[in-house]
Amino acid sequence: MFGVTGDLAQKKLLPAIYDLANRGLLPPGFSLVGFARRDWHDQDFAKLTYDAVRAHARTSFREEVWKQVQEGIRFVPGEFSDPGAFDHLARCVSELDADRGTSGNRAFYLSIPPHQFPVVIGQLERSGLAAQDGRGWRRVVIEKPFGHDLASARDLNDLLATVFPPYSVFRIDHYLGKETVQNLLALRFANELFEPIWNRGYVDHVQITMAEDIGIGGRAGYYDGIGAARDVIQNHLLQLLALTAMEEPVSFAADALRAEKQKALSAVQIPDDLAEGTARGQYAAGWQGGVPVPGFLAEAGIAADSTTETYAAIRLGVDTRRWAGVPFYLRTGKRLAARMTEIAVIFQRAPHLPFNATDARELGQNALVIRVQPDEGVTLRFGSKVPGSAMEVRDVNMDFAYGQSFTESSPEAYERLLLDVLIGDPPLFPGHEEVELSWKILDPIESFWAEAGRPDPYPAGSAGPASADALMARDGRAWRRL
Repeated sequence: MFGVTGDLAQKKLLPAIYDLANRGLLPPGFSLVGFARRDWHDQDFAKLTYDAVRAHARTSFREEVWKQVQEGIRFVPGEFSDPGAFDHLARCVSELDADRGTSGNRAFYLSIPPHQFPVVIGQLERSGLAAQDGRGWRRVVIEKPFGHDLASARDLNDLLATVFPPYSVFRIDHYLGKETVQNLLALRFANELFEPIWNRGYVDHVQITMAEDIGIGGRAGYYDGIGAARDVIQNHLLQLLALTAMEEPVSFAADALRAEKQKALSAVQIPDDLAEGTARGQYAAGWQGGVPVPGFLAEAGIAADSTTETYAAIRLGVDTRRWAGVPFYLRTGKRLAARMTEIAVIFQRAPHLPFNATDARELGQNALVIRVQPDEGVTLRFGSKVPGSAMEVRDVNMDFAYGQSFTESSPEAYERLLLDVLIGDPPLFPGHEEVELSWKILDPIESFWAEAGRPDPYPAGSAGPASADALMARDGRAWRRL
């Protein structure tokens, strides 16, 4: 694991490894080697891992499980540019093969900034660590962003292809490991109830939202120049769109699932008028949870003239027989009123209502809402008669919540994805074709925004900029409340 001292490793990856061991899903010989620019020994890395596990693990701490994990922990100090450090790493994993029976099976997790990928990939090749020599498997795990645009994504894919075959490259999008995202496939294809109306004949539009109530925190170095669209829409939200819009795969094998997602992404159409079909914003000072918070430009490490957006909204079309004419609205933002990720399928209104206008004045549109976080589950909204002598109809909700329906809690997304890496099961990992198609969608929008001046300000704790509301209002629609 490269980048073991970072937030992702300490808050997600190291605890997920312990949780997998605690669930009995790792073999006794499993070993973890940390690589970082620290003058540490094995016990120092073990202490960092222990602290991370105690602070962030989702399962209860058991001393016997920790001892099993600790026995396989090793640390190699060094710079990414130092060949000697990678030769030391090669010797370390060879010793683990002999001492712990790891049989040459190696997964390299690159939890590092993208500009360091070429150096590390080159060192893995030079040292022989990545060589497919028939002694077990070699796999590489890449964290987003998968490039900065289409050209850089292709360069990254070309670089990976020189060292690892396609089936050995795992691009992690942690949203695809979330239980509710996978449940979207079950909801659609295991039930006869929804699929017959999952089309333009019944659906008015689809809203896909990822709202965050936090700011950029200490991520100024990463976030400034990247922005909300590259950070979230290019990967998370377009993957959710693909799963919502795709046709039924012949199986859930990786190739079959990816093929249908690729078809959906290749059919995506961006607005003809990007000024009217997109919106972007940048949070200003405001109140969050009763506490005053600074604006984006006042955050540490952000230039006073930064034009990086912290909110992005886009109207897209999917030019297929199933979805022609149905808009897909994607939005994401930081410092919004609430933390929420959902896919909302909004259905058309009934063509005729045999009620007096006043009887149905509070009746909205039927909706099926897949809640990805924080309250994982599904909500079905429909009209129902209000008790009483009058025929008054208003919206009610029927809820399914994971926490209430199943006694076993959902595994953390990284648990599922790390396990899939180790067993070589890639359906939840986007292929390079999907990455390139996503950049083809976003690149023209980013180019337009680059010439459009500053993003629209919105106060922290609000629902976003007024321009995003205007985008929906022009279509006679409105965003769902956060």
